[in-house]
Amino acid sequence: MTEARPPAAASASLWERDAEIATVTRALDVLCADRSSSGNLLVLRGEAGLGKTALLAEIRRIAERRGCTVWSTRGGETLRSVPFNVVRQLLQPALVSLLPEEAREYLGDWYDIAGPALGIAEPGEGHADPQGVCDGLVAAVRRLAKRYWPLVLLIDDAHWADQETLRWLAAFAERLDDLSVLVVVARRPGEVSGDGARHLDVVAAAAGAPVTNLSALTPDATAGLTRATLGRHADAPFCREVWAVTGGNPYETVELLAKVQDSEFDPVETHAGELRALNRSARGGGLVARLEGLGIDATKFAWAAAILGAGITVDLVAQLATMREDDARRCAEQLVGARILTEPDPAAARVENGDLEFVHPLIATAVYNSIPPAMRTAMHGIAAQVVTESGRGAAAASRHLLEVHPDEDEELVQQLREAAGEHLAVGAPDAARRCLERALVEPPLPEVHAHVLYELGCATLLTAPATTIDHLQTALAMPGLVGDKRIDAIVRLSQALLHNDQLEEAVRTVEAEAARQEPGPAKLRLQAVHFMWEGIHAGETTTPGRSDRLAELARTCTGRDNSERALLILRGFDALTHGENAEEVAELCDRALVNGRLAPGLGWTDTEWGIELLLMLANAYAYTDRLDRAEALYTEGLRAYETAGWSGGHLALAHAYVGLGHRRRGRLREAEASLRESLRLAERVGRGLPLYWSATCNLVDTLLARGHAEEAWEIAEQYGFAPPYPSTIVLPDPRSVRGRLLLAVGRTKEGINELEAAEKAAAARGHHNPVMVPWAVDLARALTTEDPARAARLATDARRQAERFGTDTAIGEALRCAAALETGQRAVRLAAQAVAYLEASPCQYEHAAARVEYGIAARSVAELNRGLALARSCGADGLVVRAREVLETGRGLR
Repeated sequence: MTEARPPAAASASLWERDAEIATVTRALDVLCADRSSSGNLLVLRGEAGLGKTALLAEIRRIAERRGCTVWSTRGGETLRSVPFNVVRQLLQPALVSLLPEEAREYLGDWYDIAGPALGIAEPGEGHADPQGVCDGLVAAVRRLAKRYWPLVLLIDDAHWADQETLRWLAAFAERLDDLSVLVVVARRPGEVSGDGARHLDVVAAAAGAPVTNLSALTPDATAGLTRATLGRHADAPFCREVWAVTGGNPYETVELLAKVQDSEFDPVETHAGELRALNRSARGGGLVARLEGLGIDATKFAWAAAILGAGITVDLVAQLATMREDDARRCAEQLVGARILTEPDPAAARVENGDLEFVHPLIATAVYNSIPPAMRTAMHGIAAQVVTESGRGAAAASRHLLEVHPDEDEELVQQLREAAGEHLAVGAPDAARRCLERALVEPPLPEVHAHVLYELGCATLLTAPATTIDHLQTALAMPGLVGDKRIDAIVRLSQALLHNDQLEEAVRTVEAEAARQEPGPAKLRLQAVHFMWEGIHAGETTTPGRSDRLAELARTCTGRDNSERALLILRGFDALTHGENAEEVAELCDRALVNGRLAPGLGWTDTEWGIELLLMLANAYAYTDRLDRAEALYTEGLRAYETAGWSGGHLALAHAYVGLGHRRRGRLREAEASLRESLRLAERVGRGLPLYWSATCNLVDTLLARGHAEEAWEIAEQYGFAPPYPSTIVLPDPRSVRGRLLLAVGRTKEGINELEAAEKAAAARGHHNPVMVPWAVDLARALTTEDPARAARLATDARRQAERFGTDTAIGEALRCAAALETGQRAVRLAAQAVAYLEASPCQYEHAAARVEYGIAARSVAELNRGLALARSCGADGLVVRAREVLETGRGLR
């Protein structure tokens, strides 16, 4: 038992905390011993009043004595709707101490992404990506931790932290291995649900030691504390009653003993019966009665302080409570003397601490709940006005606006819309959603109602597509959205339907609106979106005449605006999937560019058209052997998303297609690295989405090319790369890749069945590009022994389609397949022709494979060595092994 403590009330919660302090001391020993030591995370959990805050204060004192930098922050029950509130408290003091150029230097590319969330930079235009902002905050702390080593981060009342902070904390907790920092998180059990609970579970799982569950004081410790506070003459029956009344809760024990001191009665058995009445006055209704006893002005002051919650200053409280400043100061002194308010600890000072804070969160909660509901609502309205007039902006006032009683207030609706825009600009869509949902309750004027619903749909587009659909459909059914705003709403609705796996309805939505429009830019945009959704649909059938209608529409397009450019891209991609001439495909795509670059408004982060269109463009170049242009587009997209801080699905797709570019080029090691990063990001977004399939399918394909079939199978099993397949097109064709995988691991019959399913699906869609949907060459090889006649027909058809398409890669691959089905000199001649085509192709892996196969067929040491060198440069380990085995055997080689 820890009894060697000073009798001050603040140290009461340190009784019987030796084990916790020892754990912290060991963690500090590791932190301070080596700048390269791994980070550590400790979690303290306990009910209200069990001493979490006091223990954190002691950790601060110990750490500062060891020379550590200590930053601290605290959640607030009434502040949970304020995005980034807790992480901003934690980091802003360190950042504001830096000059602007220093802060920009330390945060680097993350300054413009995380800076607005921290309040040290102005937000940019448009909506910030929440995952990107989260990653930016993680990077900010990591960089600052290196500057301020040894650094200790203390987070109190984490159960009351805002969702954005908890998301950052969970992400940061998982990346502590290579960062020397100590994080201590204190929270109550329960108190939070949904995403917040999930984030805190991640934090607990990342802790370096088991979660510490704080317990109440034992009777012996309570007796020791009682005697340390009231004197050694406190007798045993009195001490036992103190424990019985408080249940050993340290906070309640301290408050009760303070009341005993105020009452000046002796701590002996004859007065033990008075303890329960004293204890009731320290909490709940008793606390409220005690507050009312201080007078009306003091009560109004306490109410106003509880409404503010944080940043409590006498002048703000005076404005909110509508009292003179000298009266407010007198009330503040009264409340400090009554141990309801206190001055903040200077050592733990935070940016918005203000002049005062509540002695304990339990008191703050009791005072807030004691305010009559009507009065509380009115005071929140006044607080919103006070905060706005203080220059803090609509977002800062929004937590008060959310509590105001609905009253058809047009100005309030506008303020909430402005607040939502500010929240979206810093990457807090949940906060924006709350503001807009509250605006609807007001309700808005009829001519504004549809616009609020539209803005709400935009705020929830990426986070809740089903909700977005409802909002946008309702908005479009009301008067108000006209012109470009209506067209934009239709397009966003179709995007939400797509993300909600309702692709057919997305197609019908834009098709119906296009039919209502007169010829012009709006109609053309809708037609383009209609063709785009149809173009990525992977269903068993396609709309009759779709390609002909698209070709006819694109024939009139010169690329004079983005709608025409979009149609040219869509026509080019459609021609690609059908295996039309590659030169014509590339020419269509070239016409969609402006001086060889993406047109303004068609960039990777522009929201009017979306990522799907640009991926169609880049992939059209990739599969027509224009890999320089494809890779430039893939890399441009990746850099654009990284610079803009888009760390969700867009960045996952960008990495996947950068990986596809590497794979097409034959840089298999680089492809694998990019695709593993894509899969890591896709895991954060959610399994089953098209972007998840893009990462998994390409990684399996790359591992097969490397010759790592067993590892490819493990990836497929781990990440669900198996039927049913997604409703959108994935490149390369997942059925073809899975069929090849099954063949590679010896499941020949299953592999043949999968490739035949790929054949059927491709025929139904008219997809005859032998490079994009390469089922034919693999099926032909698999059927060589079982059905050589069919294998020969398949190889012949593949060659015919390849020659129609016309790229060196397609023809070379078809010739490789034909050579594999032959023997003797005919096999040698076909293999030599394959090498000739693939040598001219930019796809070096296929060239290496052709060289090795030609070397084996021709029994040529020189060709095998050339193939071996190419295979090594590609990272094609399987080809390397095959070539070496033949060379080492040496039989019949010349």
